[in-house]
Amino acid sequence: MKEMDSDIVNRRAVVVFVVVIACAIAGSSEGRSILVGGSQGWRAGTNYTQWTIQNTPFHINDTLVFKYPAPNNTTAAQSVYEVTNMWCYTTCEFRGAKLLGNTHEGGGEGFKVKLNEWRPYYFASPENGASDCIAGLTKFIAIPTPYTSHHHTTTFNP
Repeated sequence: MKEMDSDIVNRRAVVVFVVVIACAIAGSSEGRSILVGGSQGWRAGTNYTQWTIQNTPFHINDTLVFKYPAPNNTTAAQSVYEVTNMWCYTTCEFRGAKLLGNTHEGGGEGFKVKLNEWRPYYFASPENGASDCIAGLTKFIAIPTPYTSHHHTTTFNP
């Protein structure tokens, strides 16, 4: 009899665990709207590592907004691509990349990219022969995670 009671308790624990995990993963949130680069927007020659660190964690359903001026005599042309994987991101290989915003789509309200999957998103700009990208500039990675039912922020103070 004790074995049967133990088995029932174990099954219930597994069911509760599965439900909690499913709710955490499926837990919906409207997400944030995040202006890439903050008030400076998406600009040539910018290192987005610090901006990314300040704006993480990204969550599923967050929306990235890319804004940049159309090219003219004083501003360099910009565009945004999503490259396919870490190798392409690291080597600035744009073959097979998806154009998200051409040189004119960043104007006005800019354009939006919704982070709707739990996977890495690799963003980069190929302008000027990808020289900025190769130098580690004008590119970043966003890896959105599911929202949980409780949002905790932990500050590390050594």
